[in-house]
This record gives sequence, C-alpha cells and structure tokens, in this order.
Amino acid sequence: MTTAHGCAAPDYDSVDEGTELPQIDIRIRRADLVRYSGASGDFNVIHWNERAARAAGLPDVIAHGMLTMAITARIVTDWVGDPGAVAEYAVRFSRPVIVPDDEDGAEIVITARVAKKLPDHRVRVDIVARCGADKVLSMARAFVVLP
Repeated sequence: MTTAHGCAAPDYDSVDEGTELPQIDIRIRRADLVRYSGASGDFNVIHWNERAARAAGLPDVIAHGMLTMAITARIVTDWVGDPGAVAEYAVRFSRPVIVPDDEDGAEIVITARVAKKLPDHRVRVDIVARCGADKVLSMARAFVVLP
C-alpha cells in the first residue's frame, strides 16, 4: 500500500520513536466554513458572521473546532495510508483558528512524530497544529495500529 505522499505505508518494525511524519500545510477559507456548516449542521454564527464573532469577544470568524481537529488528523491518515488504522485520536483545543475574509484564509501547519512504540503493533503519534505563531491544539495524539 502507498500513502498520500506516494511512499510505502509504514510498518511497525521500520518505525522508530522520534520518526517525523511529513509536514502538511492546509488552508481554510471562509467558503470551507460554509461547506462544513452544511455538512455538520453546525451553523453557529461565529463561524460565518464577522459581526457576531466580534460581539462574542472573538477577533473575527473562527473555524469550527471539529473541522480543525479533522484537518489535523490528516497528517496521520496520510502517513499510514489507511484511516482505519487509527485506533484512537484526541485533542484539546487551545486557540481558535481565525479565518479572515480574504483569498488566503488561514493556514494550519501540522507536524507530528512517533512518540512511543507500544505492544501489539501500536504507536503513539504526537501532533502539533499551528496557525501563525499560535498552537491551536494541545495534547493532540493518535494511536495507530501498524502492520
């Protein structure tokens, strides 16, 4: 099996603690927020209305937390090549992703590394997601079962 990066999918024996996953950079634009609102049914105005977001104390419209979480998981699913290999995934939200109303939107830079090899062909992958200087997720980690 090959991964989204065109490489062979990792196997347990070939992965070491400290292995870095290929970085991914993802842009979120306002149109993505509208599409996600429709798909998720989350039409909270802070995700599409600048005036409402500011009234709620935010600097601008923010991305849905679950959208940020899903986008961030791509670093693991792209690396392993099989989303079904992800046995567990959890994050804590530390900062919102502010999405300006322009062509560029917001860029999320996602890095990850294998933090620990566990029994039964499992590895723990620690993930870092940043938007600009802000770390938008904390304690983001996935447990993956490798062949």
